Amino acid sequence: MRVPLSWLREYVDLPATETGRDVQAKLISAGLEVEAVEHLGADLKGPLVVGQVLTIEELEGFKKPIRFCTVNVGQANGTGEPQEIVCGARNFAVGDKVVVVLPGAVLPGNFAIAARKTYGKTSHGMICSGDELGMGDDGSHGIIVLPPETEVGKDAIELLELVDEVLDIAVTANRGDCLSIRGVARETAIAYGLPLSDPALLDVPGPNAFGYPVQVSDPIGCDRFTARTVTGLSPEARSPLWLQRRLQKVGMRPISLAVDVTNYVMMELGQPLHAYDRNLVQGTIGVRRAEEGEKIVTLDGVERKLHAEDLVITDERGPIGLAGVMGGANTEIADHTEAEGTTDVVIEAAHFDQVAIARTARRHKLSSEASKRFERGVDPQATSAAAQRTVDLLVLLAGGSAEAGVTEVIAPSAPHTITVPASHPDKVAGVEYGRETVVRRLQQVGCDVYGQDELIVTVPSWRPDLAEVNDLAEEVIRLEGYENLPSTLPKPPSGRGLTHRQRLHRRVGRALAGAGYVEAPNYPFIGEQVFDQLLLEADDPARRVVKLTNPLNDEEPALRTSLLPGLLGALRRNDGRGSHDLALFETGLVFLPREKQRVAVSLPVDRRPTDEEIAELNAALPEQPRHAAVVLAGAREQAGWWGKGRPADWADAVEAARAVAREAGAELVVRQGQYGPWHPGRCAELVVVVDGAERVVGHAGELHPRVVKALGLPARTSAAELNLDVLEEVGNDTPQAPGISTFPVATQDVALVVSREVPHAEVEAALREGAGELLEGIRLFDVYENDEQLGEGRKSLAYALRFRAADRTLTVDEASAARDAAVALAGERAGAVLRS
Repeated sequence: MRVPLSWLREYVDLPATETGRDVQAKLISAGLEVEAVEHLGADLKGPLVVGQVLTIEELEGFKKPIRFCTVNVGQANGTGEPQEIVCGARNFAVGDKVVVVLPGAVLPGNFAIAARKTYGKTSHGMICSGDELGMGDDGSHGIIVLPPETEVGKDAIELLELVDEVLDIAVTANRGDCLSIRGVARETAIAYGLPLSDPALLDVPGPNAFGYPVQVSDPIGCDRFTARTVTGLSPEARSPLWLQRRLQKVGMRPISLAVDVTNYVMMELGQPLHAYDRNLVQGTIGVRRAEEGEKIVTLDGVERKLHAEDLVITDERGPIGLAGVMGGANTEIADHTEAEGTTDVVIEAAHFDQVAIARTARRHKLSSEASKRFERGVDPQATSAAAQRTVDLLVLLAGGSAEAGVTEVIAPSAPHTITVPASHPDKVAGVEYGRETVVRRLQQVGCDVYGQDELIVTVPSWRPDLAEVNDLAEEVIRLEGYENLPSTLPKPPSGRGLTHRQRLHRRVGRALAGAGYVEAPNYPFIGEQVFDQLLLEADDPARRVVKLTNPLNDEEPALRTSLLPGLLGALRRNDGRGSHDLALFETGLVFLPREKQRVAVSLPVDRRPTDEEIAELNAALPEQPRHAAVVLAGAREQAGWWGKGRPADWADAVEAARAVAREAGAELVVRQGQYGPWHPGRCAELVVVVDGAERVVGHAGELHPRVVKALGLPARTSAAELNLDVLEEVGNDTPQAPGISTFPVATQDVALVVSREVPHAEVEAALREGAGELLEGIRLFDVYENDEQLGEGRKSLAYALRFRAADRTLTVDEASAARDAAVALAGERAGAVLRS
């Protein structure tokens, strides 16, 4: 909502020294989000005056039409002589009053004006358009043509109100009253402790039997409808400058007098209105729900097929408007430039149901200034005042006559009353305000308050958002100042804190961040086509997804079963924007549908659900294990004076998986595998032992070239993903103090020849078990393949074995015996033989 300070001052007598910044600070303190203060005309410098065109000479021989004009600017140029000006616009004629900027002036954008030679003539200034003065579009798309009665030589800066301050307020969904000058003025008056000159306090005639006939068939959708008629309007009448400028300042474009007046009153009072050409309305105006399949052409020229829940305005032909959203083209007010303009109008000021208008606007993708206000809440008792204000302005500005007939259709309703303890705001804020302060603040926002310890509060009609006791408490707190609330730290009871699962997730995140990965959280939505891109088999369980009934994006209607699609998408975007060395990670939930689908029960709201009801609700939800995943591309170690660096590869992804397992205290078995998106020769299967049985918890390695191509990823992209919940289940992350021996270590190296199909993990496991308790550590330090030396299909694995005893120095024989036992078991289980 844009609020000109000059308009605001009409209803609140602010001190002359108060600036837009001062008002902004006051309103922010009162809880309104004033995003900016725009200083109109701050860089504008005169002379800028009213001139009258005396002569126009058409200049020939140029690519576009050029006119050489003489303009009378009175004594503004110091000589009284006509001002010679070159202009390319065509929308003015001899005798028209225009806005002239003279040499020495500065226009918005720091555009200095000086006499200059152009098109063979010397131009002493400019004839201005609205855009050049920072006014915006006035509908003419050209030079500003002023009313004939405007005085020549008058200061145009003052005439056009070019210098002003405009508050830009982001109005929240519950404060529809602040989508008007009236509402913001009320908040300003409260903030400054000043009286409000309410523009809605007008003398309004009562309803009678002579008004335009109206039939409301849906009193729930429309509980109040006021109709007034004005006749004898001058078709040539145009909106005065002051009205046009106010509309431009609030962000609206002047159109025609009748339309401008209804828009002006809407911005002033917050009540949307509509003006119908009376000669085009046939019979009684009605309000009803649309019939399924009915059609209407709205003012934007679009034919719309109506839904049975749409609220429409009708005459005897059918719909003539979408109630609270937009009028129909068949009763549109004629523009003043048309030969037969509108002379008689029917003014509609109605109050419509918030939900009905919101749904209609969204259903037809048609958001308007009217719908924005109705769906946030409009003062139902402002309809009569808004209609009267519109009638008064049309009579004043277009020479019309107000008919005596007044139509008001009102559905009976009682004011909303709330009973609240006087101490309730104190309990909510933790501050002792006292009854007197609570009553005073509630009365300031328009509430009627009665009672002592128990207050009976009648909510004003313009505040439909005040629905219960906490809303009233919020009003007291915000007006007393959020900044005055004391800052206190919560005092949690002992024994509370993060759960074991939460602590594990945080440790995993810190470990991966410490290893150089950057966290990249992603939305949990995917499209099923990504499974084909990831080369998943047709029967892969990951293809079973939970579908959303109302997805944010039709291309991603399902919940993810893997973290990789989102992470790989983030990697692709960053690579496309010039970041080629990437290491990203994410920990998050995946969603796996249960074998047997259940319908979720509706839990009660009048009591705490029982444990059985909560368990039944949880059973209807999909399984949601937490996964951890990493993706890498580009350089893992940068090149520089210290060395050549190295690219990221499959081993980095495997090491990231090991780091995650270490944080969970789980023993991770890494062996060769093959699954979906990973390269079949560079894929590691990640296994843990659960209750004596092996369980695959994830995979790591380099992605398949076809996956890289399908997803547009950098070459040799690597990734890993594993199930954190399973790691937590089997792990023991209780810190274990290491045993430190003071005796020396004995190192034995062995090189074993095995078949190439035998994984290193199998050989290592056999060596560990065979070496026994003296083995302190084992490390694979060499892999060698040579068919001539080792035999076809064979490879050599070289290990460094570290032996140490806690109570003595090992002899060579003890270390050798342990080594031989390890080699013997490796030979028995993996067919390994010592390399000669």
